[in-house]
Amino acid sequence: MQNCRFAGEMNIVPVSPNLTQRDAYRLMLKEYPDVMNVEQVSQVLGVSTKTCYALLREGKLQSLKIGRAYRIPKAHLISYLNIGKG
Repeated sequence: MQNCRFAGEMNIVPVSPNLTQRDAYRLMLKEYPDVMNVEQVSQVLGVSTKTCYALLREGKLQSLKIGRAYRIPKAHLISYLNIGKG
């Protein structure tokens, strides 16, 4: 069995050979809430919060803005990760 490590995560997740990329992302993100804040997303991506805000401003990562705070649904983060691999 192969192991894979996700940026920002210290946990090693066993990966099945017939696991799709989308399912692998869901498995790696299962400990995070369905809607994340900028700090959580930057931790997952392994980037600074400043870089995360830049991704949001540039429209590369879709989000919801509630008042002054950004909220990023996990589904949008998974879409961003899949697009980046294409």
